Amino acid sequence: MDLKRQWINEIWSNKYLILISLIFLLIAVILDLTAGNYVTRTPAVAASDLVLDHIPVVDLDFFYVYGIITVIAVLFLYPLFFKVNNFHKVIAQFSLLVMIRSIFICFTHLALPTDALDFHVPQIFSYFNFKNDLFFSGHAAIPFLGFLLFPEKKIRYFFLFFSILLSGVVLLMHVHYTIDVLSAFFITFGTFKIGEWFFNKISRYNGHK
Repeated sequence: MDLKRQWINEIWSNKYLILISLIFLLIAVILDLTAGNYVTRTPAVAASDLVLDHIPVVDLDFFYVYGIITVIAVLFLYPLFFKVNNFHKVIAQFSLLVMIRSIFICFTHLALPTDALDFHVPQIFSYFNFKNDLFFSGHAAIPFLGFLLFPEKKIRYFFLFFSILLSGVVLLMHVHYTIDVLSAFFITFGTFKIGEWFFNKISRYNGHK
């Protein structure tokens, strides 16, 4: 069987799970837009930060914008072409993380640090460019999720590298507080475990059918 036919067969055999995960992703995007618009128009206050007070402000706009775009693209494209049987899991885990973050930002009304650098996103992504959506950092969380999702593949080091890189970028640009970055790793690990528990339940259910 050639690779193209094998890929099509794997997509087809997982079509319902992929469809459900895409619906889950749509819900996550709607929730993210709703929460983002809410925190943008809600008054918030800036706080002091021990780490930010002692590091310079550095303009890393390119890495801030295109680094996370690259990570998200690889997060979806890699399993789509090379790990099709896990494609729906990646979509669902990403969606769960987005949902959890949407809830968290609604309960933490923190404004950007007073000396935060401005950044410019491409017009196509402007709908997701919110203000005061700080806790927790998606720039740290999303690549770390990729690291957790592919434990036996070399690509996990790509995600680990970007998780560390983008954590440093958001701190040096002063667009996140230290707690936003540090908490992202713990919360992401927790949401990942919740997702794993859920998929294990589904696997056991299918195994008993």
